[in-house]
Amino acid sequence: MTDLDLDRLSRRRPPAASAAARAEALAAAMQAFDGAEKNADAPQGSADGGRRSSIFNWIWSPIMNRRLLAGSALATLLVVPVAGLVTYELVRNGTVPLTTETGIAAKPADADQRARKPVEEAAKAEARVAAEADAKAKATADTAAGTLAAEPAPLAESREEEAVAAMPESLAVGGAAHMQTLSRMAVPSTDAVAWPAPVEDRERFASADPNPVKSVATDPVSTFSADVDTASYSYVRRSLLGGSLPDPEAVRVEEMVNYFPYDWKGPETAEKPFKAAVTVMPTPWNKGTELLHIAIKGFDTAPAEQPSANLVFLIDVSGSMDEPDKLPLLKSAFRLLVGKLKDTDTVSIVTYAGDAGVVLEPTAAKERQKILDAIDTLRPGGSTAGAEGIEAAYRLAGKAFRKDGVNRVMLATDGDFNVGPASDEDLKRIIEERRKSGIFLSVLGFGRGNYNDGMMQTLAQNGNGTAAYIDTLAEAQKALVEEAGSSLFPIAKDVKFQIEFNPARIAEYRLIGYETRVLNREDFNNDKVDAGDIGSGHRVTAIYEVTPKGSPAVLNDPLRYGKGEAAATPAAESGELAFLKMRWKKPDGDTSELTTMPVTDADAVADVSAASADVRFSVAVAAFGQKLKGVTALQDYAYGSILGLAEAARGNDPFGYRAEFLKLVQLARGLSGETAQ
Repeated sequence: MTDLDLDRLSRRRPPAASAAARAEALAAAMQAFDGAEKNADAPQGSADGGRRSSIFNWIWSPIMNRRLLAGSALATLLVVPVAGLVTYELVRNGTVPLTTETGIAAKPADADQRARKPVEEAAKAEARVAAEADAKAKATADTAAGTLAAEPAPLAESREEEAVAAMPESLAVGGAAHMQTLSRMAVPSTDAVAWPAPVEDRERFASADPNPVKSVATDPVSTFSADVDTASYSYVRRSLLGGSLPDPEAVRVEEMVNYFPYDWKGPETAEKPFKAAVTVMPTPWNKGTELLHIAIKGFDTAPAEQPSANLVFLIDVSGSMDEPDKLPLLKSAFRLLVGKLKDTDTVSIVTYAGDAGVVLEPTAAKERQKILDAIDTLRPGGSTAGAEGIEAAYRLAGKAFRKDGVNRVMLATDGDFNVGPASDEDLKRIIEERRKSGIFLSVLGFGRGNYNDGMMQTLAQNGNGTAAYIDTLAEAQKALVEEAGSSLFPIAKDVKFQIEFNPARIAEYRLIGYETRVLNREDFNNDKVDAGDIGSGHRVTAIYEVTPKGSPAVLNDPLRYGKGEAAATPAAESGELAFLKMRWKKPDGDTSELTTMPVTDADAVADVSAASADVRFSVAVAAFGQKLKGVTALQDYAYGSILGLAEAARGNDPFGYRAEFLKLVQLARGLSGETAQ
């Protein structure tokens, strides 16, 4: 072999490492290591005067000193990368830890120093050659499809850096260094890492598309059922406080508006269970339209006059309730309610998880400790057979039925009715039948991840009850203690609203919210059609966005083949904008009663600031709900504008609910990426 051949060989690209070669080299290294471990205590050297390595060097050195120095460089070029690879694999897999405790047979100190000195000198020379060769090979290795490109070391480094960055300042020095050491030792290969599967989001919501703009020329009448639920607001609050915008389907604008206590003026006597007040004002988010604001206040029954209550707590203790914000919070919430009851009230407790069970037979509320002890015994476990639990609860409610009192099942669950013989329609049928017998159903929702809002809304609406979402103990205090009269004691059932718009004054209208409560026009006079209930002191707010006739904001073109202008009627020329009608039944009645009132120019204010603080605040909440829901009419109305409207209308806020709302608007603005003006 000539110098030209050697030179040509030295310029050839080193072969890329392969998985097979790496495995073979690793096996050989492991075998050699094991052999060294077994012979560690054997005597070293030879008794024949000179060492065999010395004899070999005596023969080899003259040859290498002549013409084959280039061969050494070539051997280094080929051997060093392979040796480095083997060493890296041994260290990475923990076979040879880089510590001073690696087991090596002890040698006499003087012999060890004599042997080590020439080796160190040779190693320095080889290291210089290897560094040059490695620099050339690195560029090639970056583009090669070798196994080194798939090594998990960079992944471990990135995880280590993330962990260190996330540590508190108190651990930034010693703690971070220790974590780096542990991370190098403990992070396994990516082949062995079993990443946790993402948590399945099984939440389901009862929602519908926002109500469309309707032309008065073709659809002059709007009909809907009352809704006093507040579950949507609580869920929206939890989402925002948790750092995310809520699912648009979880937003029901009317429930957000009706969450707040307003100082609407109520009726003087119980003969007419509620009173309506109407305000017409300019729309803050659309200069070409107006808002027709309807405020309803139910008669507030004095606690001493409230009838006795027969309550059945139907509690979900299935496995899905085994979370801090579910069963433990539920138990605390019911403890609060028990403290609010009168001595003449009765309480029963039924649980369900696989099979339904009676925990407490009907018991007088004056035996509070007995009831509280029964609540404390509740433990989660099993699947959810909700239908069996509901049937058992209704049996107990019938057993302690109060003819002149309130009979109500209070279902507390995360809404997961995933096991049981009954379908949704079967459950609705059972609840409707019991409702006719005078036993109503209310629903309290808990937790996230498995929250079945759609089922809860169906049960509450068909059971003549309310649906609330309990995300904190403070919310339990509000829903079950402060508003217990509204939640437990109805003053009117099957409450319906219908408004007819005057086509001479109003061109278009849009009902804000109430998408799941819209009724057909003919349902208003049909007493067989179920509708929502209003409890003692309940407040109900409904808002229409209306477009005056002749406004540039009208969206619908006039009909080409429509009817000509109708002859003016006395009502059309009376200054009326619309005509409001309300129907309801007494809690124990089957025949509805009717009350009406016109909406006139006398109800209008010229400027937003001229409306009462309560009206303006409720409009701000309605704007916020529509913005979260993605209603196109609000897409150009900023969260900052909503915040300003609400701040100016904060008014009296004894419980801090409005202050909390302002914080939620600020959170939504930040999460949406909207910059402060």
